[in-house]
Amino acid sequence: MALTELLGQPVFEPAGSQCGRIRELAVAPQEDRARIAVLIVRTKSGDRVLPFSAVNSINGGLRIDSAVSSWPIADGSEGLFLLARDLLDQQIIDVHGRKVVRVNDVELYQDVSNRPVLRVGSVDVGARGAVRRLLKGVVPIAALRALLRQIPERPIPWDFVDLIETDPARRVKLKISHERLARLHPADIADIVEDLAPDEREAVFETLDDDVAAEALEEVDPKVQKAIVESLDSDRAADIVEEMDPDAAADLLADLTEDHTSEILQEMAPKEREEMVELLEFRENTAAGRMNTEYMALDVKATAHDAIEALRHFEGGIETVSTIYLVDSHGTLAGAVPLAKLVLAPLETPLLSLTQEPLISCRENASEMEFAERFDKYNLLTLPVIDDHNKLTGVITSDDVISLLRAKL
Repeated sequence: MALTELLGQPVFEPAGSQCGRIRELAVAPQEDRARIAVLIVRTKSGDRVLPFSAVNSINGGLRIDSAVSSWPIADGSEGLFLLARDLLDQQIIDVHGRKVVRVNDVELYQDVSNRPVLRVGSVDVGARGAVRRLLKGVVPIAALRALLRQIPERPIPWDFVDLIETDPARRVKLKISHERLARLHPADIADIVEDLAPDEREAVFETLDDDVAAEALEEVDPKVQKAIVESLDSDRAADIVEEMDPDAAADLLADLTEDHTSEILQEMAPKEREEMVELLEFRENTAAGRMNTEYMALDVKATAHDAIEALRHFEGGIETVSTIYLVDSHGTLAGAVPLAKLVLAPLETPLLSLTQEPLISCRENASEMEFAERFDKYNLLTLPVIDDHNKLTGVITSDDVISLLRAKL
């Protein structure tokens, strides 16, 4: 049955007299996000809260087993999610379809054992729900149902729905998180977030884990990215920025006002703050401005066993581990070992014997065109960046180059 068909239905006391009409159905998400917990009934003495457990039957109006005088007055809805108020016409996230949709109606289903139990089954985001609502009470029910049968359903199962709640206090009370959204690919999360209103974007990012929020933020359009960070508290923004790839984080902070950047830097851990300050000194359109400072670098005397141990403890992004770099005691770049060669090598093999020739690198001040051409010419996955003393200072990944080229299209 549809929510809009139930709204306005009469409610009958045990003696059989009508005592009111249904105004709202509500779930208590902290207990069960699908089961209808209470009804709000409009009576002559005002709105009253009826526990759904008091309902004996639903068809042809609700029959209940208690008198209206025993129901508490509806003086608030803390901890309750009201289906009509909080869901109809609201935007939600369809995690299965990876998109933002608007709710036209809610489909409910009834479990009947000793007493009826009503649960949310799906939300209707198509024309069928909209037509039902528009024509309810305007045309006879039989004619309306005949028309609705000709309109295809567009349901989204309730298990695939992520709710958006912009009020932080209500988010906490309703225990609304975005666990389903967090399981999507960061690029899909970014597409969804870009379709939301500014306050809804902020609400989503407030509930995502730092690492998920960071990965998604890197995929968001730079203008939207900037707006999201500006909407967050400095400490929350700092937590997310710390989890981003350093080059992406530096690009983001460089787009903010100097005061806002300073506030975020102050909230960051000392090590990450120092790294970020160094990167912010470089111009964005140079190799140094695009490089990532999280990469695999081992001593020139290291073995395949040393590399495997380092891989086990490496916390950087997956795109930077395709190549392991070798440096001497001064940090001077001495070689590059493709990960594929490491896989086939005996543990005692010196990494220096596995290096790829020629050793391709670029200077910190190399232009975007220069390092992009090297990726193209040598089919690189990563490109080491060195300073004037040949010291390894960072790496540029193919992802960085793709993002750069896409921005120029």
